[in-house]
Amino acid sequence: MKLSPAYRLAATILHGFDEYRSRFKLITLDARRRFQEAAWKEAQQASAERINLYQEKVDETLGKLRRTIDGDSLTHCECWREAKQHYAEMISQRLDYELAETYFNSLFCSVFHHRHIRDDWMFVYSSLDSAPHHSGIELCHHRKAEGDWEAAVKGVLVEAGFEVPFVDLDLCAHLAGEFLSTHLPVALRDAADAEIEWLKSVFYRNKGAYLVGRILAGDTQVPLVLPILHDEGKGLKLDTVIIEPQEVSIIFSFTRVYFQVDATVPGEFVRYLQVLMPDKPLNELYAAIGFFKHGKSEFFRELNRQVARREDKFIIAPGVRGMVMAVFMLPSHRTVFKIIKDRFDPTKEMSRENVREKYSLVKRHDRVGRMADTQEFTYLVSRRDHFDPDCLDELLAVAPSTVRLKDDKVIIEHCYTERMMTPLNLYLEQCDVEETRAVLKDYGNAIKQMAAANIFPGDMLLKNFGVTRHGRVIFYDYDEVCYLTECNFRHIPEALYPEQEMSDEPWYSVGPNDIFPEEFGPFLFADIRLRKLFYELHPELFDADYWKGLQNAIASGQVIDVYPYRNKQRFAEDQGELTY
Repeated sequence: MKLSPAYRLAATILHGFDEYRSRFKLITLDARRRFQEAAWKEAQQASAERINLYQEKVDETLGKLRRTIDGDSLTHCECWREAKQHYAEMISQRLDYELAETYFNSLFCSVFHHRHIRDDWMFVYSSLDSAPHHSGIELCHHRKAEGDWEAAVKGVLVEAGFEVPFVDLDLCAHLAGEFLSTHLPVALRDAADAEIEWLKSVFYRNKGAYLVGRILAGDTQVPLVLPILHDEGKGLKLDTVIIEPQEVSIIFSFTRVYFQVDATVPGEFVRYLQVLMPDKPLNELYAAIGFFKHGKSEFFRELNRQVARREDKFIIAPGVRGMVMAVFMLPSHRTVFKIIKDRFDPTKEMSRENVREKYSLVKRHDRVGRMADTQEFTYLVSRRDHFDPDCLDELLAVAPSTVRLKDDKVIIEHCYTERMMTPLNLYLEQCDVEETRAVLKDYGNAIKQMAAANIFPGDMLLKNFGVTRHGRVIFYDYDEVCYLTECNFRHIPEALYPEQEMSDEPWYSVGPNDIFPEEFGPFLFADIRLRKLFYELHPELFDADYWKGLQNAIASGQVIDVYPYRNKQRFAEDQGELTY
């Protein structure tokens, strides 16, 4: 029997999705070996490979479609309507059906260049939203505490089944048990039915392995994260215990590289995580475990629902106007939208392509909790009356090649989205003395931690950093970002005579990649009070030798430790490591 073009279209897409999922799972499952062998460079490469994998497989599948489906059928929306029906039947019993729908959407958008976004022809809304089936697969292990938290944690660590032994398992269990006995709410600590419940799949990222779950008794619960590290080649150690919801949310932050974790049933897995972090949206949790494309689908669906509520309109984001990007926001959605301007400030010697390359670099790189993740959108369409008139006028003025009107619609050809934050310069205007000190300390830590990951932000002005709802300082302006190892850090040469120092022009040569850290103070802080405080908190940032030392460590192959919790939370503090 000859199969219809629509059926072959659906089958080819599903075959491509299966190839993607198979390779994705192989990379993910190998994270256990990489952790146990302390293969840190390989782990970084695997992370980037897995991010690139999605587009590679979409491109391969698109090539197959163009070779096997005649052009008229491939570009006919009615063929895709029928293909969607076949595809929905093919995936209806799958445990990863929502990811399969997103893959179908990616192929549709590739063929139609992100036009014709209608639920008739693609999965604008999920085919199983109304009645998603449950797999019946048990996601978690369980262990009763029975009043002995030390024994309970020891059982959890043993059941994780690492082939590399703990240096001192009894000590790890003792420290954890002591912590829980001291810090758990009384309703949990002393409950007869208290138990530890944790996901069977281990979360791997950078140099850490994380056991994730919760402690519960009756209707009371707290989240639980147990970070496990290598102890200088001697074996494994439990580094700390995390039970504060805010701290767990930071570990799963949108500012970090995606976890490598085996999520056989993604939807159920993510919804379990949302029980632990109820304030974190589904799209961020899907992204946190590597399914960033489906995270984008969830984001788009929620954005559509929020816009339809008509609680507010798109407005220009507060803060200093950017030289490269126009930034607007929907206040009720905690999201900003960034559009590349048609013309840049004369000091910005770059092209639109350069800017997109920078954002792509950050997407693939380890963001160490200090750089915001972005989603890239092509051909966003919204009603004109969803925009504040001043906002729309500004977008049309600064980016006419990207933003245009068609009847009552606003069409945005290309943009990035990021989580909304308070610009650091505005945040500092509202701070008291104690808050100012804390946020400037974190600002310096953000610069140091990015540098440890081989990232130099380029433009370190306060306006290019934001403060999250947790009070953390995050970098979000990537048009000048580069690898730290590409920079040439120099001391300012001593002037030969006083007139040189008084001159408006430097008395020394300056190359294109030359950076003089001694100049950072006046450049970053017009307010001398802030400048002095920042120098007190981070004097090394003004020393070229500090930056050269980081470059040498990176060049020697060292992967510097950056962990998503504070030094003071660790059982064995090591001030030489960068944390949080």
